Amino acid sequence: MNKEYKLAIVGATGLVGRTVLKVLEEEKLPISTYKLFASSKSAGTKIKFMGTDYIVNELTENSFDEHFDFAIFSAGGDTSKKFSPIASSKSCIVIDNSSAFRMDPSVPLVVPEVNSEKIKENKGIISNPNCSTIQAVVALKPLDDKYKIKRIVYSTYQAVSGAGKKGIDDLNNGLKGLSPTKFPYPIINNCLPHIDVFLDNGYTKEEEKMINETRKILGKPNLKVTATTVRVPVENSHSESINIEFENSFELDEVIETLKKSPGIIVQDDVMNNIYPLATNATGHNEVFVGRIRRDFSVENGINIWVVADNIRKGAAANAVQILEKLL
Repeated sequence: MNKEYKLAIVGATGLVGRTVLKVLEEEKLPISTYKLFASSKSAGTKIKFMGTDYIVNELTENSFDEHFDFAIFSAGGDTSKKFSPIASSKSCIVIDNSSAFRMDPSVPLVVPEVNSEKIKENKGIISNPNCSTIQAVVALKPLDDKYKIKRIVYSTYQAVSGAGKKGIDDLNNGLKGLSPTKFPYPIINNCLPHIDVFLDNGYTKEEEKMINETRKILGKPNLKVTATTVRVPVENSHSESINIEFENSFELDEVIETLKKSPGIIVQDDVMNNIYPLATNATGHNEVFVGRIRRDFSVENGINIWVVADNIRKGAAANAVQILEKLL
């Protein structure tokens, strides 16, 4: 007889949590019991899921006393820090969408297309990387395997949905001439080179996340990586310009073929016909779109690529569900 699995979804009423539910409906995993949790202010909310009305429960320290096999957390770092260890202490494997455990050496940081073998090393918690890192490493891993990456320069163009509902509200309210409440300046007609807080070294926390997470996921702690992350007036899906320098020489056609054959990637690279990845086309998809693939003539073995993905789906919800699929 097949085992019946129980799954807890923490932060079920948020932007990512609701997308997790949507992806779960599409994937139809062998889960027999689902239970939805959120903060006290969202408890009692009714959510239609799998054709049934679910009542959202308040997350408390006793929520995991009834046994769950797995939990997907999408409720922010503080919630994860407090409740993930409680869940894992009761033999529940946590897949965490926050930044709480990403750089913990004992916690696997996983993108299934890149390093799914790390999943089995979990000690009760598996971390989902930052949305901007996830889409980048899906494109970088096959190239690193073949040509050995020497240096990466990230420039990101990140959608307001990455800042949650309040970020989307700032975009929509800005169109009406209202002042921002989430961002320090109006996002309308602006690009804000400011995601998360500024650190003493002049980088933002988002930039540091991309640098450190890329090194951890690719298993290259000394990899040369730099980043500039920018919030742009786009509702959903992050775009990234990635400049890569390789140790080894390459043929451009071979690079394109390598990307085409790699899991989770759709190559859109026909500039003569204006075909390249767009945020509007990536939204609603789990794949990472790659285009504008061209040689960087300023260094010996360099290329530029343009990488676009739905930051709420692949950058959070779908990646977590893909980890769950691997666990199952």
